[in-house]
Amino acid sequence: MQKRFTAALLLFISFILLSACSASLEEEQTAAKNAAEEAFNQSPEETNHKFEDIEYYLPFGMEVEEESPNNVILKNGSRRYILFYNQHEGPDSKVVYDATLKQKDEYEFNETFTKDGHNGFLLINSGKEDEHELVVGIGGVKLSTQAKTRNLSSDTAAMMEIANSVKVKN
Repeated sequence: MQKRFTAALLLFISFILLSACSASLEEEQTAAKNAAEEAFNQSPEETNHKFEDIEYYLPFGMEVEEESPNNVILKNGSRRYILFYNQHEGPDSKVVYDATLKQKDEYEFNETFTKDGHNGFLLINSGKEDEHELVVGIGGVKLSTQAKTRNLSSDTAAMMEIANSVKVKN
């Protein structure tokens, strides 16, 4: 009986410690906003991938799974990302942002950024349990994925870094 009580107590304490150490959704959203803004304001990375109308940078660990006109499916381990681009919209456009907003009733987290005429955005919507829809973009380019709370800021940084690097041939 004593062993079961001790095991239950240890399990309870572990749960409390893990809960206290994990970042809350609000904290991760703020961290994601800061990561997006930082990546948006940086100089674009040198492109290292090409496909038809588009050149872009992929960070270490990311690879192309599938390419089709206007869409590139990226993966990093088991996570998937969709890179969408509209070659008729420049970095100053808000068309993709506005169209994305119309796809949902409302995004829980909606931030926009501007620099040198470029328009960037970050959208987050909670999904089931610990999964969130994460969308970032600049002008006619957007990336989207499903991210766990703990990955929101790191995924946002990588996605905005990619979006910032995109060069579309007109």
